[in-house]
Amino acid sequence: MKAKAKNIIKKIFLYGTIICVLSLLFTVFANSKIENSTEEFVTNQLEKLPKTKVAVVLGTAPNLVNGYQNYYFTYRIEAATKLYQSGKVTHFILSGDHGRKSYNEPEAMKQALIKNGVPENVIYLDYAGFRTLDSMIRAKEIFGQNEFIVVSQEFHNQRAVYIARQNGINAFGYNAKDVNKHTGLKTNIREYFARTKVFIDSFFGIQPKFSGEKIEII
Repeated sequence: MKAKAKNIIKKIFLYGTIICVLSLLFTVFANSKIENSTEEFVTNQLEKLPKTKVAVVLGTAPNLVNGYQNYYFTYRIEAATKLYQSGKVTHFILSGDHGRKSYNEPEAMKQALIKNGVPENVIYLDYAGFRTLDSMIRAKEIFGQNEFIVVSQEFHNQRAVYIARQNGINAFGYNAKDVNKHTGLKTNIREYFARTKVFIDSFFGIQPKFSGEKIEII
């Protein structure tokens, strides 16, 4: 019985090791594929971007859970403002989470952009941008945009642009300034694994959580 138990444990350990190795290889592949596929479409230089009607700013909260300033938010608003002032875009879709009354990423971004001089009438809010996948597909299906510039940090833009282009959207990324490595460590680790989910979602044909009536951007 002891010998049989040992054999079972060895098999479990062997299969567990194989699964871990394959998962690691898949994660490395996913990250490499996304970075290489989007290299020519993602930039922090305005002059390398085409003129498009719309920029999609990906949501985050202005403050962290502990109340401190969220620099991901601050830098995205700064980048979006520069993009508008450069004349590269004329309209915005602010896409983020508004899953509960007390939490409203799109509205917070809207107020920040208005404060920076962006006219309210060029701003459209997508309250159902719960995931990057949702934000990209809804920009096309709900807001009718087949081409746009995504505004977020580089690591996020790479994933967003990859998702968009896999769904027939001519997307580009304008990179906001990143936060320092210590502050962004947790986010960067999470992003590394989020890229594997891009391929899992694609395989299973995952769609946005919510649809809705179409919104015309004029």
